[in-house]
Amino acid sequence: MKFTGTLFNISLLWFTAAPVFAGDPGSTQKQNGSGFEIGKPSFPDREYVITDFGAVNDGISLNTEAINQAVATCSEAGGGRVVIPEGVWLTGPIRLRDHVNLHVAEGAVVLFSKNFDDYPFVPSFFEGRKVYRAMAPLFGDSVSNIAITGKGVFDGSGNIWRPVKKMKTTSDQWRDLVNSGGVLDDRGSTWWPDQYAYEVSRDPGRYITQIETMQDRDRYKAYFRPPLVQLISCDTVLLEGPLFQNSPGWCIHPVLCTHLTVNDIVVVNPWYAQNGDGIDVESCKYVSVKNSHFDVGDDAICIKSGRNEEGRQRGMPTRYMEVDGCIVHHGHGGFVIGSEMSGGVKDIWVSNCSFLGTDVGLRFKSARGRGGVVENIHIEGIRMINIARDAIIFNLFYEGLEPTAMGENPVESMLRDAPPVSEETPVFRNIFISNINCQGADHALQILGLPEMPVSGIRLENSVFSTRRGINCLFAGGLSLTGVVVRTRDHPTVTLNEVTGAKIDSVTGNNQVLCQVGGSATRNVVIRARDIRDIKEKVMTGEQVVKDAVTFVDLSGD
Repeated sequence: MKFTGTLFNISLLWFTAAPVFAGDPGSTQKQNGSGFEIGKPSFPDREYVITDFGAVNDGISLNTEAINQAVATCSEAGGGRVVIPEGVWLTGPIRLRDHVNLHVAEGAVVLFSKNFDDYPFVPSFFEGRKVYRAMAPLFGDSVSNIAITGKGVFDGSGNIWRPVKKMKTTSDQWRDLVNSGGVLDDRGSTWWPDQYAYEVSRDPGRYITQIETMQDRDRYKAYFRPPLVQLISCDTVLLEGPLFQNSPGWCIHPVLCTHLTVNDIVVVNPWYAQNGDGIDVESCKYVSVKNSHFDVGDDAICIKSGRNEEGRQRGMPTRYMEVDGCIVHHGHGGFVIGSEMSGGVKDIWVSNCSFLGTDVGLRFKSARGRGGVVENIHIEGIRMINIARDAIIFNLFYEGLEPTAMGENPVESMLRDAPPVSEETPVFRNIFISNINCQGADHALQILGLPEMPVSGIRLENSVFSTRRGINCLFAGGLSLTGVVVRTRDHPTVTLNEVTGAKIDSVTGNNQVLCQVGGSATRNVVIRARDIRDIKEKVMTGEQVVKDAVTFVDLSGD
């Protein structure tokens, strides 16, 4: 069946073949599962209690010196466990050291200082770039065999750092926030913690590049908010047990680390928290994130590897990582790769997770200029309910114009204006997704690739979606949909536009159009089904589609 008109209904809103395991000399291959092992720290049976170093649990006395002295003494003695017992402990940044297990006992609340002067500027990383920022409340740089454990709480006092947008608050919350101090921007739409933070926000590039040498840089510290936990170039790390909450920026940020185990933690940020990510794993190798809960204000479990030229020169992909048994309650994305992925992301396994009310379920994002290769990603057994936007999205125009802003014929404009492939072109390929159950979302799957570099090798199998729209693909290749059920509201089950190679095998929907095909470059679309005569009546092809671009295989005899 032929149709006329423009085939393009991808809606981006505001965001955004089985993989081959390459192996690695430092890993142990297994027949099943992720195929690598992760080293865990071990510690001598020695204990150092912070009260023995003068710490006071009244929530008023500043315990920075006492806690750091306990950590240093433990490390210098060859390691052990530093115990923060029950109580409320006010402190500035805690610097992690070799062979120390920082143990926050059940009933202990570590409250980090609200005084910006307690946080020195240090070399750091933010959004994929090396920069100077305020020291993280929990900070480790080039240390090994370390842990943060226990059932206590770390509170980052993030509410005194974070800008807040009026549109994200109730009238009472906004009134209380404004009355607490700080300043408003010129439009009265964003609250900033002080005038200096707002000043930087108006020209951040100048301050970011000059802050290291500025004599008066301390006055601008409120803008340069840190993550709650930052681990730089650390090896053999364990985070197990605590609740991490109210972070100034991202909550947990390991960068350039190896052998990182995250198990049974809870991460909580307000839903309106600006840059309130859960965990951002950047350029790390051998990582496990399991059995953990996230309820955050931005992406929940996020994979990164540097931004643009700096990330490509670093050339350190996040690789050999497993995510299993995690629950995400709120966040911009449940599991996310990008957008700063210029060093690459490879060999990732995600399984047995639940996303409950996130904006997006599985979110892959990048843009021209990033470069980098994302490949060999395995995702299975994901449950989603009440997803605000898309269950699964690949958006390679994350920082570019939305298609609706590209004129009346956006696909033609994209093809006409496509730049040549270069090291700045991001590549997403060989991504296997199976056993997804999504009850409530906008799109089941949305792919927005680049015309010069389509998203390739996406396999979606044995999954069920109840969504407003179905599967919508623009600039993709080597697409495979097998055993997928999509229940939509008056939209095609599958829409393909400028797709070079697709296998649609036993895909079912509940409307009159199973597959809508468009684009002059579309080729090699194979539709396999039983009762193929009936299926042919449910396939629509646009006027630009070449003859025999779509073929049918009858499975009735199998």
